[in-house]
Amino acid sequence: MIEIPLDRLSPELLSGIIEEFIQREGTDYGVNEVSLDDKIQQVKKQIQQGDVVITFDQQTETCNLLTRVNFQRYQAQEQQQQQ
Repeated sequence: MIEIPLDRLSPELLSGIIEEFIQREGTDYGVNEVSLDDKIQQVKKQIQQGDVVITFDQQTETCNLLTRVNFQRYQAQEQQQQQ
């Protein structure tokens, strides 16, 4: 799995990846309803701040969003398995 730098994606592609993630994950925002556009903006902000990374899995040929911490854990596990 590799990280895709934000500057390598067009705004349209970024929005598409985020929208697909939100719909797939079925995020829950509690009692208050949040519009899809607001959810997209919230996730986009997390990506811009570096809290969330865009990843590409070469085996499954899929994109996903992971927290920076989870991505770092994944990388550490991969490195351990290679040793």
